[in-house]
Amino acid sequence: MNWHANRILASSALAAGLLLALGVGPMPAGEPALLKLLLTIPLKGEPGRLDHLAIDSKHARLFVANLSNSSLDVVDLKAGKLVKQIPGQKKIQGIAYAPDLDRIYVGNGVGGECNVFDGRDYKLLKSIKLPGADNVRYLARRRLVYVGHAEKALSVIDARTLEVKAEIKLPGRPEGFQLETKRPRLYMNTVDPTRLVVVDTEKNAVLHSHPLKLADRAYPLAVDEANRRLFIGCRNKPSVVVVDSESGKEVASVATPADIDDLFYDAKNKRLYVSCGAGFLTVIGQRDADHYEVLGRVPTAKLARTCFFDPAEGRLYLPVPRQEGQEGPTIRVYEPRP
Repeated sequence: MNWHANRILASSALAAGLLLALGVGPMPAGEPALLKLLLTIPLKGEPGRLDHLAIDSKHARLFVANLSNSSLDVVDLKAGKLVKQIPGQKKIQGIAYAPDLDRIYVGNGVGGECNVFDGRDYKLLKSIKLPGADNVRYLARRRLVYVGHAEKALSVIDARTLEVKAEIKLPGRPEGFQLETKRPRLYMNTVDPTRLVVVDTEKNAVLHSHPLKLADRAYPLAVDEANRRLFIGCRNKPSVVVVDSESGKEVASVATPADIDDLFYDAKNKRLYVSCGAGFLTVIGQRDADHYEVLGRVPTAKLARTCFFDPAEGRLYLPVPRQEGQEGPTIRVYEPRP
């Protein structure tokens, strides 16, 4: 079902001078937009950043880490509106949703906890102490939750009992990570030092730790399982570095605007969507496993550096901080165009 097919088209633009300053020209006349803006959903909150997102496809809910507001925001995607804010989530960063359990797992950096909420009434089920909790992922086939946190650690939590099953030591501070769907593999970026870390999720052990040579300060990560490729977003020498997931070899690099924080792979359209705090969504095309090119950049807003791509519905969600003249932040909903 297409949740937004009948929504009114919204639009946004940025000064042409800003585009030229980054060496980005407008799309050629008559060429269709790579991303069509379908809808803008108002949120509530203070000025400042928003962080990561998760989706509940069955109930058409989007969960938003409203970092500056210290709240977990719940958006009804069918109605196109904010329906719930759970306060007291200090430095809320990562979110994971378990559809089979209808539970929401939230990583809060201040206070250091993974808070678990019932998806039916949003009741707090448990607060698990994890210093500097950040990104969170759910492995459905094993009903495990993974939380990266301070002291160079990745904790493994039983999603049902909410007990910590294991703690995996890492070579650096954990940042973005993703799970494979068919193999027991987790890929993670660390910084200080920058490494690509490969974890065996059956043994809860680090298999490999690869240094990056083409760029530094790796944050988001995306996976192309079919081609055995990883996409790593780096802030020092801003770029997406393409890595062979089997060997750790770097095979390509594509320059991006600054302050990258989220990155998603669209297997259907063979594209990458890169959100950067400099104020752009960059769309990168995949010609084959080793060759990539920038297809275009969509102006967004300063500090709009996270996003979420839902391949099932073909929608890209971008949280935009509160702008001048607005009452709160917003979520922009985009549709990729062929």
